[in-house]
Amino acid sequence: MQTKHSFKYWQWRVLIGTMIGYAVFYFVRKNFAFAMPSLGEEYGITNTSFGIILSLVGIIYGLSKFVNGIIADRTVARWHLAIGLAACSVFNLLFGWSDKLSTLITGQAGGAEFVSTMVIIMATLLVLNNVFQGCGFPPCNHLLAWWVPPKELATKSAIWNTSHSFGAALAAVFCGYVIARTGNWRYCFFAPAAIGFVGVVFIVLTLRDTPSSVGLPDLPNTKTEIDGDDSPAAFRAFIRKKVFLNPIIWLLAITDLFVYIVRFAVLDWGPTFLQQREEPLSPALAGWTIGIFEIAGLVGMLLAGWVSDKFFKSKSHRVVAVEMLLTGACLLALHLVRNTASPVVILILLALSGFFLYGPQALIGVTASKQATKKAASSALGIIGIMSYVSVIFTGAGLGWYSDHFGWDSLYLLMAGVSVVGFIFVVVLWNIKDDGYVSD
Repeated sequence: MQTKHSFKYWQWRVLIGTMIGYAVFYFVRKNFAFAMPSLGEEYGITNTSFGIILSLVGIIYGLSKFVNGIIADRTVARWHLAIGLAACSVFNLLFGWSDKLSTLITGQAGGAEFVSTMVIIMATLLVLNNVFQGCGFPPCNHLLAWWVPPKELATKSAIWNTSHSFGAALAAVFCGYVIARTGNWRYCFFAPAAIGFVGVVFIVLTLRDTPSSVGLPDLPNTKTEIDGDDSPAAFRAFIRKKVFLNPIIWLLAITDLFVYIVRFAVLDWGPTFLQQREEPLSPALAGWTIGIFEIAGLVGMLLAGWVSDKFFKSKSHRVVAVEMLLTGACLLALHLVRNTASPVVILILLALSGFFLYGPQALIGVTASKQATKKAASSALGIIGIMSYVSVIFTGAGLGWYSDHFGWDSLYLLMAGVSVVGFIFVVVLWNIKDDGYVSD
């Protein structure tokens, strides 16, 4: 009884600790979107330039998630997480001084050379930031796979994945108010960096890597093919079989690509297109709208995890298929009323889109983790991570160029089509086996 009580205590401590730790990563990653309108107005930087930067850093982030996913299956998770957040906080401090750095290099405080140099500095710092942003999700996923039984993984992962929504929503509201109150884009980087440093201390003090590291037995019914031989050669062979040569992992990864195209279209460009519609929203109201999109996603994510375990016998991929169709329906409705609806109607429909979209975001990872097993869960999520961040080619440079030439008029219709394509890929997996564990 004492062992069971201790396990539950540590399970929830790790779950909540990683949620808070990962949410803080959003403060030092998604703040750039709220600085873009001010930077564009002050320095004349175009949406195309911003889009190129977003695509570049997104690809770097995806590559980093892939590399760190493989690393996370062999490292101490809390230090992996803490070092990544500390580095991101440092790069955010430097970003706040990017104009001063440009002046130092060019000897100018304005003009084309100054702006070009500043854009290069910003892009470089954002690339470095996103190299270490990849240290966020993989160690968290590693911890979940070691602390949560497979039959509870959808529910607990859905709870954990609310950290995405909490982090993005709090960052959106926080940065929206920072811009509104100060009118200074620099504080969108200085203030989140300070929050990041506090988060580093919290992670180190709160988390532990595996049940055995605190004197508890490991999870039952999670036997893998390499439990008796965990040598590097055996591990590499296991990774090849369970991850790189596993068609289920690749279909899930492609589905996640389409989930992230929709998600990043809203998160990265939402503050901009909501302020550039025919009846523009204020920066603060745009921040609240994106924040509510995230909060609705949080609620939808929790419900999706519970429904998966309760009514779909933990077959999470089936819930993903249903919710991708519902997301497409909401986005189609947004397209039909885009020019006539009040901000309240836009907010409600966008919130419903987030409600259905964030279930797939959480549950794709659950399905992949169970198929790859706890030994390779982070590696599988690394594959999914790199594929999902291919999305930034479309949502970054693609949408930036599109908006400069055609505006935002067809955005919702385009995203509705993307949701339907995602449904087509995941519905193929309707009857797959529950997980990749072997019988005890």
